[in-house]
Amino acid sequence: MQHTGKMPSLNQIRYFMTVAKHLNFRRAAQLLGISQPTLTAQINALETSLGLTLFERSRSGTFLSPQGQALLHSAEDMLGASLRFIEEARSLSEGENTTYRLGIPPTLGPYLLPHILPEIHRLKPGLKFYVREAAPANLQQGLLAGEYDLILSPLSSKSSQIQVQPLFLEPLKFVMPSDHPLAGDSYIDPEKIRGEKVLTLEDRHHFHYQVQEICTQLGVKIDRDYEGTSLDTLRQMVVMGMGVAFLPGLYVHSELHDPEALHVCELADMPIVRQHLLAWRNTAPARTFFRELASLIRQITQDKLSSSVMVTDMSSV
Repeated sequence: MQHTGKMPSLNQIRYFMTVAKHLNFRRAAQLLGISQPTLTAQINALETSLGLTLFERSRSGTFLSPQGQALLHSAEDMLGASLRFIEEARSLSEGENTTYRLGIPPTLGPYLLPHILPEIHRLKPGLKFYVREAAPANLQQGLLAGEYDLILSPLSSKSSQIQVQPLFLEPLKFVMPSDHPLAGDSYIDPEKIRGEKVLTLEDRHHFHYQVQEICTQLGVKIDRDYEGTSLDTLRQMVVMGMGVAFLPGLYVHSELHDPEALHVCELADMPIVRQHLLAWRNTAPARTFFRELASLIRQITQDKLSSSVMVTDMSSV
């Protein structure tokens, strides 16, 4: 028999396997939910495409030919592989067994992720993140360019190509050396800090502009002569008496293990917060799962960090 060179379909392989198992075309057609003539035509087409006779048909019954017997194991492998392919695709479509590229600012990632990633891994062990740090503006550009699948960030501008889910509000704490004249009070009158040197991070950090905006509202100038390269550096500058500063609440919660060196407080009647969002492209195939992930992050944050942040109430969004 001369083969046609046409690739067999998975259905034809499944039909072949069913007939091979039962050696009865009528019974196989019933199990497959098709008519017997359709099954016979499909087996004939398969034999033609392969250039082989797969079954011996006689009055006494149907038997596998030696060639059919030789192909049986490969057919089983092929069907098994197709089922695994479908199952993996279904799993991926649900979003829970994939590695996603997550972008996050350096002033947030180290102080948030250690608190939430272990619990996410416990609840969704197949879900993994490749984490990269960058400034929020670069994160948004990278998201639009396809460099990230998700970003966790205070977005600096809105885009119709990006979907966001609010996660939580993080307070900014006011810190000063422990020997500062104002140290000791939990709340400080904003009027009293107008003569202070306010330190902040270098302007390559988005956090620099957040603090600059606060200082503009307060009528306070930032000391541009001394700027920190990281939150740790900024903290040490305050400890050394070089000035006062604002520090993110999660940083204070995670890193301030020596409360005697610094005094942490807030400005009276002036709560200062920054909002964090989970964002993704509105064309992302896993966007439904990303919404579920945002809800999960809110829940974990509420359970583990409610003393440090205020989780967004989605009923009011």
